[in-house]
Amino acid sequence: QAQRPWRRTGLKPPVPAALGVLLALALLALARLPPSLDCSPHLPPASSPPGPRWEAATPLSGGQARSERSPMPPARLWQDQPPGRGRRRRQGVVGDAPLWFSNDDLQKMQLLASGRVVSKTRVPAHGQVLRVGLRAMGDAEGDASPASPEGDCREGRCGLIKRPGDLYEVLAFHLDRVLGLNRSLPAVARRFTSHLLPYSYTDGSLRPIIWWVPDLQHLEDANNDQNSCALGWLQYQEMLQPHGLTLVARDAPCSSIPRGEWSRLALFDFLLQVHDRLDRYCCGFQPDPSEPCVEEMLHEKCRNPAELVLVHILVRRSAPSRLVFIDNAGRPQHPEEKLNFRLLQGIDSFPAAAVATLRSGRLQSLLLESLRVDQELWESQGGAEGLRPLLRTIDRRARILLQYIQEHNLTVFGDSP
Repeated sequence: QAQRPWRRTGLKPPVPAALGVLLALALLALARLPPSLDCSPHLPPASSPPGPRWEAATPLSGGQARSERSPMPPARLWQDQPPGRGRRRRQGVVGDAPLWFSNDDLQKMQLLASGRVVSKTRVPAHGQVLRVGLRAMGDAEGDASPASPEGDCREGRCGLIKRPGDLYEVLAFHLDRVLGLNRSLPAVARRFTSHLLPYSYTDGSLRPIIWWVPDLQHLEDANNDQNSCALGWLQYQEMLQPHGLTLVARDAPCSSIPRGEWSRLALFDFLLQVHDRLDRYCCGFQPDPSEPCVEEMLHEKCRNPAELVLVHILVRRSAPSRLVFIDNAGRPQHPEEKLNFRLLQGIDSFPAAAVATLRSGRLQSLLLESLRVDQELWESQGGAEGLRPLLRTIDRRARILLQYIQEHNLTVFGDSP
């Protein structure tokens, strides 16, 4: 009978244990081979969809916004998020921001949110407002030079700290950018700790800080310095006529403002119900007795339109044909039955991009996306759930405005920067 090979060679037959060792060595060798790209768990397949959009926060308990990430340092405005549709990366900015913010916006917002306070100045006739000089964190050249309030402001490094009750101005800034108007000034919410500020500014309350325009044009009249030009209601209505006279030559700043600017202002003020500019006398609705326009006996002047004047009509010396929207706190709680349609009087067209945004039905979601950039404001209001009632009010006013445009057969016009 033929013998087995290992007996002819004098070798001992393998035992089961030896076979197990050989199998283990083979498996170990396979495990050390690099994985192929097709099955790597760290790389998505080529057909994977882009990263998720930066959606609004989920409902928050206790009125506080919470993040899945670790707490954010106070100086940061933006969370790091994967870019998605409607976003773009900007070098030098933490995280991503919506497309409606320019690089200049983001730089100013970062300065307002984290800049070191180096000086303070009282604003005449505004007892609860402070103008502060700011230096960017890590600005070695700025840190080496002494603080100069006027010099810092000329260089665009100043902000206006307003009352806690004016936080609505921050939302107004975001609304302005979402609609593509680009006429209001950058604004963020911030808690201050600087020893240069009075205690009432450093007690932990959240305040809005608005970028200070270095070349805002004011009238020389001390009693009317909140305007770049003196404009009465009747003159304003005449300017809005398709072929009406603008103003006499001596009022050059106002005559240089095109009709489209007044359309942007009217749309913005209606959504926010800002009355102080176009209707400080409350002629467009029946005011409550506690309204300033009643207490200051301004409402009585509605009987004589010739006495009515516009306020906060401002332009920059560097751009005299472009309005600057200031003091945009508006009236978030103004009742719908008292909406002031006088703000729209004389306006026959509106900016196309803004109207398209209102018609899209996405105004609330766009505002949530925008407001989340400002983490201080976002968290103080309870995130998306806390902000929704306010945004629903603005969205409801937008629908009413669209209905007004349709009923009056008003048109839209192409936008300018």
